Amino acid sequence: MIRFNSWGLALGLMLLAAVRAGAETSFDYGLEPQAVADGVHVLLGRTEHFTRENGGNIVNTGFIVTDDGVVVIDTGPSRRYGEQMRAAIARSTGQPVRQVYLTHAHPDHFLGSQAFVDVPVAALAGTRHSIRTRGDALNSNLYRLVGGWMAGTEAVVPAQVVEDSTVMIGGRSLRLIALNGHTTSDLAVFDEQSATLFAGDLVFFDRAATTPDADIDQWLHSLERLRAIDFKVLVPGHGPVLRDAAGIEQTRAYLGWLAGALRKAARNGMDLNEAMRAPLPPEFAKIAVIKEEFERSVIHLYPEYELETLAPVSR
Repeated sequence: MIRFNSWGLALGLMLLAAVRAGAETSFDYGLEPQAVADGVHVLLGRTEHFTRENGGNIVNTGFIVTDDGVVVIDTGPSRRYGEQMRAAIARSTGQPVRQVYLTHAHPDHFLGSQAFVDVPVAALAGTRHSIRTRGDALNSNLYRLVGGWMAGTEAVVPAQVVEDSTVMIGGRSLRLIALNGHTTSDLAVFDEQSATLFAGDLVFFDRAATTPDADIDQWLHSLERLRAIDFKVLVPGHGPVLRDAAGIEQTRAYLGWLAGALRKAARNGMDLNEAMRAPLPPEFAKIAVIKEEFERSVIHLYPEYELETLAPVSR
């Protein structure tokens, strides 16, 4: 039998700390673009929470290669990520970046924009407003979560505002679809040539949805609009790339259950802690980080359901 004395335990803990520190101080996201359609590439993030080990790389970003350069969809969680993303694009294509689109104003999607300040960065008006008013606070909060990966990162306000429209870049027709629900402004980008839909965080697949700025009714309406698009490839904001609508259906089913569960709890007079103890349906039990995100969603959303229940009394 092997026994560990206190010195052995201390040494083991020191070695573990050193390994973890080494993983963080290399600051290498290991970004490897994956071709998912003709001229379309995705950099897949992990289906995890923000940690000092993953550096905030829990997000899917991507790019589309056109005859006139590269179109980038989201820039990742930090300046380092943006720089490494741009280097990965250069290795993959040899073409310059022509345009950047940000899907929404959550920090893992826009804080890499410093690496693209020499090209147009565009977003919906609501996203631009959120980054201008909340970007520094979101940056500081992410720094607390992932540490040195964020060194030198600053929030960059997009210079361009886009609307629901279709644009031609380098011979490719890109449909810019203005939606909301996950946040107040959610941009989806549909590449008509490859029929690839970048859905941003309107779609999660096998990773629990986040809801700090959510309006579930609006979100469900946006999912209906996405479902009507004749896509062949679906890139969710988090989770694996799909060739069908499974991500839309899973997100829609989870949001529908979430709203129903919270509304029922409020009508039954449960407090917030009691609402958190609602059992998860088996169909969602294996989704990554589901328990933690459900509890966060209760904190984010439950007060409004309580007010909804009390509204008739106040009248």
